[in-house]
Amino acid sequence: MQVSQVSASADNSPRQIPVPEPLVQVTRGSITESRHRGHVVAVEPGGKIVAVLGALETVTFLRSSAKPHQAIPLIASGAAARFGFSEKEIALACASHSGELIHTEVAASMLRKIGLGPENLKCGTHEPFSQEVARELREKGAKPHVLQNNCSGKHVGMLALARHLSAPIESYDQPDNPVQLAIGGTISQFSGIPMEDLAVGVDGCGVPVFGVTVKAMALMYARLVAPPAEFDESTRDACKSIVAAMTKYPELIGGTTDRLDTEMMRATGGNLVSKVGAEGVYTAGVVPCQEWPNGLGVALKIEDGDDHRARPTVVIETLNQLGVLNDESLEAVSRYAFFPVRNRSGDVVGEVRASFKLNRNV
Repeated sequence: MQVSQVSASADNSPRQIPVPEPLVQVTRGSITESRHRGHVVAVEPGGKIVAVLGALETVTFLRSSAKPHQAIPLIASGAAARFGFSEKEIALACASHSGELIHTEVAASMLRKIGLGPENLKCGTHEPFSQEVARELREKGAKPHVLQNNCSGKHVGMLALARHLSAPIESYDQPDNPVQLAIGGTISQFSGIPMEDLAVGVDGCGVPVFGVTVKAMALMYARLVAPPAEFDESTRDACKSIVAAMTKYPELIGGTTDRLDTEMMRATGGNLVSKVGAEGVYTAGVVPCQEWPNGLGVALKIEDGDDHRARPTVVIETLNQLGVLNDESLEAVSRYAFFPVRNRSGDVVGEVRASFKLNRNV
């Protein structure tokens, strides 16, 4: 598996740019001042498209939306069982966490179980996503540490898999390491894209990141919550473990406050696996239910990469139109459904609101 850049077709002509659809409008007074555009698709585990808007064949990187699938080899291989990882530790391996104490303690526990330390992690450091933790660090004049990196759980999981496979620890982050090859195989299996056709780049935390179509992203999550019978038993069991861990401990996937994934899973009472990715990516898996008896995968990409005002509004509106959110769960996440536009005095002078209708007759 090699890191590659895909920007032109085989004959060196520029690729056709997919046409996005308007998803969010930003108003000020009576004028629509700005728009965010993008792509949305919902797919059943068998590949049936049930809703779409925009170009579903748009290729983009999964970013952190890949994390639950990156954790599948950790469990399916037997590594998680060998090291005695708990449900909380499995959840953290799938997380983009806020760097709170509840997260760093779990990451430290995982490291102790595999006999390694923070110095073995290659994810780097950044200011914690938790505003409270970041403020405390600044007040103390302290620097963030590696366990506060939102990807630390994922990286400990990769180290555990490396130990289990007797793969080189020092290069667990490299594309040709058995750890990353196992993960690439999982991405291929769940997306239905041959491994040699996957676009591969380098993620913010330094490990390989995979580029697939928005449709394939949705299919990956449909198969996560309802894995096909033809998948081997260990993979199906790994899916079950990951869904259970994420929905049981949503605060470990995001944080205790102000994290979209956490709030979405809390609001839906374990019926939804929610995972954001950087640059305006969002993925979700709807556990088989009355509305969607086969389960459902949902994926979207905000074209301009906005993670703050566009993505949450599109997520809420998409899941509402798909019947995933009822009155109670919709109310629980209503503060993410739209955002006020204020002037410098704090007066509301406009709003950021979703403005689209999914095509359901596909």
